[in-house]
Amino acid sequence: MTSNHDSSAPASPQGNSTAPVAIVTGASRGLGEALAAEFIRAGTPLITLARGRSSTLDTLAKQHGTPLTQLQADLSTPQGAQHAGEQLAQLIPPALSRCILINNAGTVEPISNSERLGNATAISNAFTLNVTSLMVLTAAVLRAAATTDCRILNISSGAGRNPMPGWGVYCATKAAVDMYTRVLAQEHPNVRAAALAPGVVDTQMQHVIRSSDARDFPNLARFRGLHEHGQLASPTDTARLILQYISRDDFGTTVLDDIRNYS
Repeated sequence: MTSNHDSSAPASPQGNSTAPVAIVTGASRGLGEALAAEFIRAGTPLITLARGRSSTLDTLAKQHGTPLTQLQADLSTPQGAQHAGEQLAQLIPPALSRCILINNAGTVEPISNSERLGNATAISNAFTLNVTSLMVLTAAVLRAAATTDCRILNISSGAGRNPMPGWGVYCATKAAVDMYTRVLAQEHPNVRAAALAPGVVDTQMQHVIRSSDARDFPNLARFRGLHEHGQLASPTDTARLILQYISRDDFGTTVLDDIRNYS
């Protein structure tokens, strides 16, 4: 993993130790990039983690003068997730007014009927990205920001609460995210935590879904129809709703939530 910093911003948000800090995973595109952009526009010092670097965020951070640190990491491997957690813990200032972690990185693949789910590596990578890395990064934040107003938002899915043929892996990982978040909320009552279904958002994940095989994913026609009829939510609109949601005084009261309850 390598760290990349906007040339106009400090290498980390530690210049003002009392300022809030936001952390977003999967921020190089889609909903993660949109979430990161909203934090930058709000002037919130930001740390992102993703496989790739976002030039869009670099430019935006320079325009707004917002401290930005982009860490490049492969969160689908145990080694990548572990290293990312260690790097993240070092970047979080010792005293903060608020620390926000949004675990957004995830994959819907492999999409397959259960009888064809035979690729152990693909399944393991999905669980590591969707679940393991989320736990590791959360642990890093809990240790580093123990006395802070700490808010942790895990991006979940309705697929974790309702079975979807072809999405055995995705449903299982998101169900795990939901249960883990419930455990987290009970273990750390002073930490505000929620698992949020963001709705059907127009991201690369939706492109992957539309490109799948109808033999593996019987609901393919429905998702293609949502796209054709312009019924997918935009990443920017969804990101704005999520930032409003995580700033609410009652955030964390409902541990398993859906952003469509607030739109």
